[in-house]
Amino acid sequence: MIKDGIGGANTKTGLTFEGKTDLATFLGKQKGYKVVKDKVFYNNELVARVFKKYEFYKFLEEYNIRWEEIISKRLLPDDCIFVIVNNTLFIIECKFQQVAGSVDEKLQTCDFKKKQYQKLLSRANIEVEYVYLLSDWFRKPQYKDVLDYIISVRCQYYFEYIPLKKLGLPVPEED
Repeated sequence: MIKDGIGGANTKTGLTFEGKTDLATFLGKQKGYKVVKDKVFYNNELVARVFKKYEFYKFLEEYNIRWEEIISKRLLPDDCIFVIVNNTLFIIECKFQQVAGSVDEKLQTCDFKKKQYQKLLSRANIEVEYVYLLSDWFRKPQYKDVLDYIISVRCQYYFEYIPLKKLGLPVPEED
């Protein structure tokens, strides 16, 4: 049930879940990292770009991709990061739950959404990975089937934490 899911003990090497995670803020606080607008630098080298919601569409414009010619409805990612070295855009959806509710069904949409993002980015030859960052609520046994489904459609999930290494980002050295 917890395939690819790990705890959030080491805040230096991964993105931790804090109810509503902001990737740019997290990265900017890590040793060696600096975020300027949407650009992420590590030791003064551009390594990635980060986007939230509507900012993603400005990124598409840079590639002359008009979303409305490709998909019928705009997608608004919680967070996404384009990692330059591996030419991959990671869509990161944060799902925080403390009581049963509508988020349960949203987990079942990852395959469709990943395919929509792939359609958008195929013209730019950019790979897409779709990742859920889940609160511990989703460790409950009743989520086993949906978590298995997420893996079966080649999407990913993590509990409370996503390792920087998994995203292809440099891991700061310990002091």
